[in-house]
Amino acid sequence: MLIAGRYRLLEAVGSGGMGRVWLARDEMLDRDVAIKEFVPPDWMTDDEQARLRDRTLREARSAGRLNHPHVVRVYDVVHAEDLPWIVMEYVPSRSLHQVIQEDGPYSPVAAARIGLAVLDALTAAHRAGVLHRDVKPHNVLIGTDGRVVLTDFGLATFVDDGSVTGPGLVVGSPQYVSPERARDGASTVESDMWSLGATLYAAVEGRSPYQRSTAMATLMSLATEPPDAPERAGLLAPVLLGLLRHDPATRLTASEVERRLRMVVAAAPGRGSVPEPRKARGTAALSRTPAAPPASAPPSLPRAPSEVRPRSMLMAAGLALVALLGGGGIVASYMVQRTEVPIASPSAPSTSPTFVVAGFSPALCSAAISSTVRMPQKNAARGVSGWDLLAGWSYFSDGSGFHLAVPDGWTFRKVGNLYCFREPGGQRVLSLDTGRNPSADPVVACRAEASRLVKAGALPGYTEISIESKPLLIKAADWEYTFAAGDGGKLHARTRWFASNGKGYALSWATQEIDWTTDLAKINMVVSTFYADRPS
Repeated sequence: MLIAGRYRLLEAVGSGGMGRVWLARDEMLDRDVAIKEFVPPDWMTDDEQARLRDRTLREARSAGRLNHPHVVRVYDVVHAEDLPWIVMEYVPSRSLHQVIQEDGPYSPVAAARIGLAVLDALTAAHRAGVLHRDVKPHNVLIGTDGRVVLTDFGLATFVDDGSVTGPGLVVGSPQYVSPERARDGASTVESDMWSLGATLYAAVEGRSPYQRSTAMATLMSLATEPPDAPERAGLLAPVLLGLLRHDPATRLTASEVERRLRMVVAAAPGRGSVPEPRKARGTAALSRTPAAPPASAPPSLPRAPSEVRPRSMLMAAGLALVALLGGGGIVASYMVQRTEVPIASPSAPSTSPTFVVAGFSPALCSAAISSTVRMPQKNAARGVSGWDLLAGWSYFSDGSGFHLAVPDGWTFRKVGNLYCFREPGGQRVLSLDTGRNPSADPVVACRAEASRLVKAGALPGYTEISIESKPLLIKAADWEYTFAAGDGGKLHARTRWFASNGKGYALSWATQEIDWTTDLAKINMVVSTFYADRPS
């Protein structure tokens, strides 16, 4: 069957309550796509079907505005036989549900990495005003290349202004629907977060937190009982229980979930940020050819690298609560230096630099002019006060009162208060500014720095992702953004601004946008292992 004179349907690869997904071929662009067919239930009235068609189109338009690496892209909406068909990106993958059923559950660290990807997608959707309404393992795809994507942004749900139409209808899967959604059909950011918690619970436990013999038994348990206690979740357990709270007002927020998931991931910083399926099988956006479960026992779960010593893991999981919450003192007099650093203007030759006052963005490191030293330092420490780094990393220190984890082989430059570390031949940059005003407001300081550097032309193509306070740390904020690289690519950066014992710091990491997710574990390790000397 040819849809809209362009899309050739090949085979049905999945179905839901109100839709069917096809693997299809775009004969104009000669590429595979996934197409969702609108299939309304027989019990719906004509008016209800019309409202559902309208909502389907609105949801498709909303999802189509999301250009995010962890969201399945919507390419087109066409009409055939008086019904909408949604044309989507084809992702060779298995669903998280399939992976769990066929390979067994993930380790807590691997599940946390999946959670970060899905949370990133949900956060982008919520900022765009889109509620998913059906987050579950079936709608999380694990690509054959390790990519994690969230699909089906409300395209097969029926919610009309917060009410549910249809006798006995529960929108979404009972095992992954929030208590308030099951009770009164409420669609909120908090209900999406609950479903995320249930999905991650399944990823690490192998089943949902309210798995019962029937849908009615599940709903009764959901209404009257706490979630089943996790048994395999380890460090991930507090995150799961914080998301699965019945009262939406007390449920963990996205920013808090992100912080805690990164704490879990930091326990094994040597592994890639997105776990690959443990069995590589060719599949489509909703599994083109479902594979039979293996005859042998499930493979062993992913484990932290053997180089990570137990005490190192504890420190990383604590996310620098020793250093950032004042466990270590800092010996240094405070002085703000206003060093002029040449920044090459994007529109001008490199021989005509624009000068800006030194600041704490890693973008300033690209123009740092001083001698270059190769890491590690001679006799560099691999551990300080009992904390050991992974192989391939060593501590940098110049005697001014701090120890910073830096990859071996990177180069070092310093201009004023700004320490710059760069990956040879690459675009990764690690920077530390030790001259921040400790009495300043962290959020205000980050916003002022962003404004100043944008006006100076040091951050071409600047796009702010977030500037937010970190209330659980003492006087700290995170500033995350993207900007254009000199070669026309895009760089992604994050700065942790914090004050401790009378001194202010700004610790930053920047890398290519495509490498950002992979680098998150490294970023967390650098932040969590930052060490300040005790005063003598």
